[in-house]
Amino acid sequence: MRSPAVLEVIGLSKSFGGIHAVSDVTFNVGGGELLALIGPNGAGKSTCFNMLMGQLQPNSGRVLLDGENIIGLAPRTIWRRGVGRTFQITATYPSMTVIENVQMALISHNRKTFSFRPRARSLYVDEARRLLDLVGMTGQENRAAAVLAYGDVKRLELAIALANNPKLLLMDEPTAGMAPKERIALMQLTADIVEERGLSVLFTEHDMDVVFGHAHRIMVLNRGVLIAEGTAQEIRDDAQVREVYLGGGAVFAKQGQQNA
Repeated sequence: MRSPAVLEVIGLSKSFGGIHAVSDVTFNVGGGELLALIGPNGAGKSTCFNMLMGQLQPNSGRVLLDGENIIGLAPRTIWRRGVGRTFQITATYPSMTVIENVQMALISHNRKTFSFRPRARSLYVDEARRLLDLVGMTGQENRAAAVLAYGDVKRLELAIALANNPKLLLMDEPTAGMAPKERIALMQLTADIVEERGLSVLFTEHDMDVVFGHAHRIMVLNRGVLIAEGTAQEIRDDAQVREVYLGGGAVFAKQGQQNA
């Protein structure tokens, strides 16, 4: 049995002119759940994420965080209420060191952005190191973010996203651009953090090995409409999902053989 919902999305819709990007989408994310939202390019996944985080306002629908409607709130306010996010394109400060990137997130979370004393470099050092340890970046705190391997940049971004101690983490294509082994490692790390902290995660992903290997539950979005929801096996066996993915049916079958 899943824990009570941290996030409830009810009848969420968004149109751009005559294009219905998201149409009457309803779902929830339970406590400690790793929920995947998949679909072909243009399905509406990023639009959905942008509405959940406040970057876009829906035409209709409600988004409840712990039972409270957050529609209309600014992204910063939603972040302060316990929603973190990572992006398809990494969002770090290349000119800063690894630990300084995490410190900046902690400074913002603790409302010290406009505090000039003490110096920012001395603030939240221990907390930043603990987050870096959590994501497997021990010993890299003084490296410039600009010289990190791409997989480490993704780990750094995850540490930044955890700086506000979120109850819900939105991960938009977290493994995009990573090598296959790095993808599996990052999602296993995320799954371990979910288990350890009871964190809820909603993520989009195109790599079916990552989705089927780690998601507790999977939803499929196509042309803005949720067409399927269930376990990995239920999604793998769904004829409509196979049709949407065209050649994806063969991918699903292969992945199923690997898990057999």
